[in-house]
Amino acid sequence: MADVTDREADPAVPFDLASMRKQYRAEGLAETELAATPVEQFARWFKQAATEGGLFEPNAMVVSTADAEGRPGSRTVLLKHFDEQGFVFYTNYDSRKARELAENPHVSLLFPWHPMARQVIVTGVARRTGRDETAAYFRTRPHGSQLGAWASVQSAVVAGRDALDSAYAELAARYPEGEQVPVPPHWGGFRVVPRAVEFWQGRENRLHDRLRYVAEDGGGWRVERLSP
Repeated sequence: MADVTDREADPAVPFDLASMRKQYRAEGLAETELAATPVEQFARWFKQAATEGGLFEPNAMVVSTADAEGRPGSRTVLLKHFDEQGFVFYTNYDSRKARELAENPHVSLLFPWHPMARQVIVTGVARRTGRDETAAYFRTRPHGSQLGAWASVQSAVVAGRDALDSAYAELAARYPEGEQVPVPPHWGGFRVVPRAVEFWQGRENRLHDRLRYVAEDGGGWRVERLSP
């Protein structure tokens, strides 16, 4: 078996992955510091991530789904709204993620706020947003993004970049800047209603703080600490 020296000498292995590690922050997360609900706690952390975290897109989250056979899929999506009813993102309803959610509505959302040594993991059930809510959000999108929602048959095989650019150019000619673009019938939102939300704070020596809110059947939340 190759030792570290051998791996470092091998140009196919540019880094010694086993030795790559960072020491996380000393301050942690205590049960007494938590808000009454996970959404309130998320709002606190999100504000810090957006203003102090040095993150490129603090609302970027990894959405993980699985099809009816349990085969998983993950991708990065932008969170566009959150409140006590859930976490909302938008997509093409013909995309892989949407097709999988139609078969299996259970979903996981991961916010990887690495510069802050924090993660938030939401698990719950996804349901489509209403068309009025979808249309209201669609109208806030830049004109180019509205056209892009029509031009892209998301997750489908495309002949090449030229085909995509051509489709967009045709739409741009049909709906020039300033003209209202209709909301695509195949495009809309999903609201993830949380059943559990874990707040992960990195600590020294890999003894991380992991506090998870779990929805109670009769309403309300209980908090449990998970071993790192």
